[in-house]
Amino acid sequence: MKNSGKVHAALFVVALIYAANYSISKDVMPRYMGPFGLVVLRIVGAAVFFGVLSRLVAPQDRIRGRADHLRAVASGILGIGLNQLLFFSGLNLTSPINASLIQTIAPVVTVLASVVLLGEKITFPRLLGIGLAAAGAASIILSRGPVAAGGQDGLLGNVFILLNATAFGIYLVIVMPLMRKYHPFTVLARIFLVGTFIAVPAGWQQVLAPDYASFPPGIWAAIAYMVVCLTILAYLLNNWALKYASPALLGAYIYLQPALAVGIAVALGKDTLTLTKALQALLIFGGVFLVSQKPRPTPEAVPLEPAQD
Repeated sequence: MKNSGKVHAALFVVALIYAANYSISKDVMPRYMGPFGLVVLRIVGAAVFFGVLSRLVAPQDRIRGRADHLRAVASGILGIGLNQLLFFSGLNLTSPINASLIQTIAPVVTVLASVVLLGEKITFPRLLGIGLAAAGAASIILSRGPVAAGGQDGLLGNVFILLNATAFGIYLVIVMPLMRKYHPFTVLARIFLVGTFIAVPAGWQQVLAPDYASFPPGIWAAIAYMVVCLTILAYLLNNWALKYASPALLGAYIYLQPALAVGIAVALGKDTLTLTKALQALLIFGGVFLVSQKPRPTPEAVPLEPAQD
């Protein structure tokens, strides 16, 4: 592959950006800003950026037709608005390691959504994988223990992360036809615009509440990281890499992100890796691996392409 090195570099940087966010976000919320406030800054910033970029790169490209407009609205609600509100609400209450592991089951949800919405084949290995991943996620969600956010138990935060992964998994199935039909920046501009109508009413009060003059430089840097790197740079690199990366390669990087997140969280003293968490991770990783194995096409059936972010 001509761009093999660049593709690996892009996917690694994306995984590193997402992994570091689990720990960086904990420095900002809830002490300096609430989770919904961060979501507003992220989504509004990305909506403006991709709106301008889409007009520069693909000025004639427009989403057309009632079905595509409805699909774009659903993608914006699930993949941008609800997805980010649930993620930051969950991360605010639970630990970085728990959040990174639970979110790994998004590919499992994508496969289930493909089975229900697209009629994709469900095989016994995939069914077994769904069971393993569900057992691992359930074990994390139901585990007790003090976490950040004032020493509250993380059960609600774990549930929010599970709902976040569910919303994102369904979003991947819904948005893919738009990504294949229109320029990616056209789609991103539209879905982030839709996301603003969800995020702004929910988080505007949290944007107005902080005393910004009291923010130390490190907190400003963390917020800039979440708006620029986490939202804009990661989306740009991911969409470029998807043009060249194989499903197997994308699957490999699914496991890298939580591994990096664990390493960063432990190194920064934000969380601790226990034997129980390691076993829970093995259950989820094993389940995601089985689910990610594409069924062999039968002569009578035309294989469906897997949904990708």
